[in-house]
Amino acid sequence: MSTLVIVPAYNEEESIVSTIEELKEKAPDFDYVVINDGSRDATSRLCHSHGYHVIDQPVNLGLTGGFQTGMKYAWRHGYDNVIQFDADGQHRPEHLVDLVEFQRSTGSDIVIGSRFVTKSKPHSLRMAGSNLISCIIRLTCGVTIKDPTSGMRLYNRRMIEQFATRTDLAPEPDTLAFLIKKKNATVGECQVEMRERMAGESYLTLSKSVSYMANACVSILFAMWFKN
Repeated sequence: MSTLVIVPAYNEEESIVSTIEELKEKAPDFDYVVINDGSRDATSRLCHSHGYHVIDQPVNLGLTGGFQTGMKYAWRHGYDNVIQFDADGQHRPEHLVDLVEFQRSTGSDIVIGSRFVTKSKPHSLRMAGSNLISCIIRLTCGVTIKDPTSGMRLYNRRMIEQFATRTDLAPEPDTLAFLIKKKNATVGECQVEMRERMAGESYLTLSKSVSYMANACVSILFAMWFKN
């Protein structure tokens, strides 16, 4: 089964080279593509100078637009699976094979690289928000997801088609809930380890984290009522 690793990147000049070099070293059997989402720094130049596989978007479309670009590419090139992989160095490429093996053994439509399958969540405001999202997904979909905000996810061919042919799906918890409830997607979680961001700064400040969690909860309920 062929798997494409999608690496959305926006202004990641400090980490993109180390991320892709580690990906190539530790997961050499996986295809990858960097989606340069209209970066204003040297991200594009570095990717091209190193000969990386990259798609340059002329303007910044955000994570959703960048991910959809990658999904359309995967759909048109016939990939069986896609794995979303962060450009900032938080995700560890040695776990890619774990996600694929988990999918093969369980037949899951979506496999989440989860930090909390065998480990407990730390006590923090962000993890409290994660617990709230998990609770709403469980109440609306009847499925328990321990790490709903993890950005390391595998999607199979059936899910790739959904992202590639629609414009209203984002790589976010509300889409997970929608795919489970409305498209009968099966979801599994595979234990992974993640690092802190290797360079740059996360856009999720404390206030933005709270806003993100609140919006995610509302979006899940909205998806249950209005999306088809």
